[in-house]
Amino acid sequence: MKIKGNMTLKIIIALVFGIIVGSIFNLYQDASWVKWFNQYVFNVIGQIFLNLIFMLVVPVVFVSIVLGVVGVGDPKHLGSIGLKTLGFFLVTTALAITLAMCLALVFKPGTGKADLLNSDDVKKYALEQKQKEKAAEAEGTSVQQTFDQTLINLIPKNPVLAMSETNMLQVITFAIFIGIGMIALGEKVSAVKLLFEQTNDILMFIVTAIMQYFAPIGTFGLVATAFTNAGFGAIKQLGMYFFVVLLALFLHMILVYGGAIKFLARRSPIWFFKGFAPAMTVGFSSSSSNATLPISLECAQDNLGVRKEISSFVQPLGATINMDGTAIMQGVATIFIAQISGVDLTIMQMVTVVAIAVIASIGTAGVPGVGLVMLAMVLTSVGLNPAAIGIILGIDRLLDMTRTAVNISGDAACAVVINEREKQKLAKKVA
Repeated sequence: MKIKGNMTLKIIIALVFGIIVGSIFNLYQDASWVKWFNQYVFNVIGQIFLNLIFMLVVPVVFVSIVLGVVGVGDPKHLGSIGLKTLGFFLVTTALAITLAMCLALVFKPGTGKADLLNSDDVKKYALEQKQKEKAAEAEGTSVQQTFDQTLINLIPKNPVLAMSETNMLQVITFAIFIGIGMIALGEKVSAVKLLFEQTNDILMFIVTAIMQYFAPIGTFGLVATAFTNAGFGAIKQLGMYFFVVLLALFLHMILVYGGAIKFLARRSPIWFFKGFAPAMTVGFSSSSSNATLPISLECAQDNLGVRKEISSFVQPLGATINMDGTAIMQGVATIFIAQISGVDLTIMQMVTVVAIAVIASIGTAGVPGVGLVMLAMVLTSVGLNPAAIGIILGIDRLLDMTRTAVNISGDAACAVVINEREKQKLAKKVA
């Protein structure tokens, strides 16, 4: 089974229909019948679809990474691909947040909006964060991980627990070790390799079936409930902020990803975006890179022709450490909050924002809303009040949808670039 163009069209129609219906329902969101419909129809449909995908995330990632490592074969070659992947992600993330900050400085979305700092949203967010911090202290945990903790936590003490908690970095690390072990043992474990290959075929069949029969209605449910809750009303007061984030996301997609596909992979950007459209629409509706991963892998392998060993290694890694869309939000939000606070950030402070955002993106879970936790870290690093996040909270759910579509597109672009470069390298050796 293969995700085809007519399926993409169905998902897009469902997405647009969800926006229209949700926006209309938002006008009557206080009515009891709207609340009932939103909770028991839209939300149920959307969450069932999400659960169907999340059900497959860990097994798909684990099996894909193992097969990806075994497919590459040479651990040195694997290390080379890993470094190229990491380099691509870090460079594009730095470009993303730099572009976002430049656009925010040009359009000045926060100028003349100082009164927003005294809003109830800011006070409410500050109170909620204090309660979370107190709860974390009582449990002996931390809301934010330090860089050394992130490195230590790469290695799972209990791989099964890591899988049950969907700790993707630990699952990926464990899968890499299994793959390297299988390479070392060679023919002795050929039956195990066959088992993994057959398991992968089963999982991809289920993914395609879910897309075929549930994706349109699931997309409608997710988008309808998101717009019923948020609507376009929240955009009015923060219209310029909303516009700058969307503009930065669009330019990053076209210039950075399109440029990478055109000049590094030597393929058509139109071909890339058309082939990856099904995954982008699911990413938009789910707001989760991890949830979209099974569909992203399917699109990259079937529609874009990326070899399984490349796609299976690059994209799961990207779902965890590549957050360009989130970095764009952080860049615009930091300048926006600085402007409403009457603070002129220095060049060094802006460099700090870029560095912190790039580092923070490593190890961040690909789930809805995680960008706000990262943003709090960025704001604190330059002396801005993280409670101001409450101002943008109302429209963040809508922007989170667009950010996710950008995040997963970056993962796929990297996979295509590395796949094409590897093919070019192989062609030179043969010649």
